[in-house]
Parts: sequence; C-alpha cells; structure tokens
Amino acid sequence: MKKRLGIDIDGTVTRPETILPYMNKDFGLSLSLEDIVDYDLSLLVDIPASEFAQWWLNIEAKVYEESPLAEHVKDVLLEWEKLHELYFISARSTHLLAITENWFKKEGLPFHHIELTGSHNKVELIKNYQLDLFIEDKHDNAVIVHQECKIPVLLFDTPYNQQPLPQGVIRIYHWFEAKAWVKRWIQQG
Repeated sequence: MKKRLGIDIDGTVTRPETILPYMNKDFGLSLSLEDIVDYDLSLLVDIPASEFAQWWLNIEAKVYEESPLAEHVKDVLLEWEKLHELYFISARSTHLLAITENWFKKEGLPFHHIELTGSHNKVELIKNYQLDLFIEDKHDNAVIVHQECKIPVLLFDTPYNQQPLPQGVIRIYHWFEAKAWVKRWIQQG
C-alpha cells in the first residue's frame, strides 16, 4: 500500500553541515558539524542576530543551489518513488521554490510535491496532505509533528538535536536505516 511520506529538505536530504563552509569563510571560523550543538547558528558568531539573519538572506539562494546530498539519499528516494508519494516540506522561504525544484531536478531526485513554508510550522500542511510519516532533523519540529499529527517521525541524528525523544519520534543515523525502518513499519501495518 502506498504511503505518503513527508520529508524535510535541509539537514535530511542535504548534508546537515551544508552551511558551515560559508560561515567559516565569511566569519573566519573553523567549525565542524560536531561544533553545532544548537539549531540557532547565530549563537556561533560574534555579531547581532539581526546581522546574521541579513547575512543568511544574502547567501541562502547560493547555499540551496550548491547543497550537497546526504549520503545514500538518492538511492533511497529513487526506490521510494516507486512505492510511495514523496512530499517535501521545508522551512525555506517561499520565493526559493524554483531554486529548490531546479536543485531536485539537477540532482536527479524524485518528488511528487514540494512545499516551502517560510517557517518551521509544518503541522497544518502535514495534516492537509494527510501524510503518514515525516522525516526531520530539527528536534522540536519532530516532537511537535508527532504530537499534533499523531504520525511517526524519523529524526536524523545530529549534534544539534540530542534532546530526549518521546515514543513515536525515532532517531536514525543514515538513509539506509530510514529505508529499513519504513519497510518494517509498513509490514507491521
């Protein structure tokens, strides 16, 4: 039976350290993924949050155009495309939809629908599309989606999402693990 799988983009489909080379270059830092223990990256630079936000606005399109794929994501998504409907829901700003769709096409990634929310609030879209499962990297999003939508959420492990998880939010470490989990979940029906 086909399931509707909801998938975040940044930090799940893309590598979670995607922004670090830009931060390191522009702010004279030498950060690695292990240094990112909070989702709020503005805490890592010695400038006001408003200046960091403006810096991000200036480079976000370039970052999204050049984002590297997470390891094995393409293999899993190509297989899932035949079995499920793939809905990508991201907090990216809505004006970046063409850039995002072009990146998916350039990378050869399948999708049935892409929705950019411009915020981290994904619950209403998940409910509207009647998604059966969601894949995320942001801890509080994962917890809220699970609690509000009553669906399982796979949370990709990163240094910035190490808070405890409620039952129903499952920590995973790579895309092949996500594939295996989804297969077991469907078989258990």
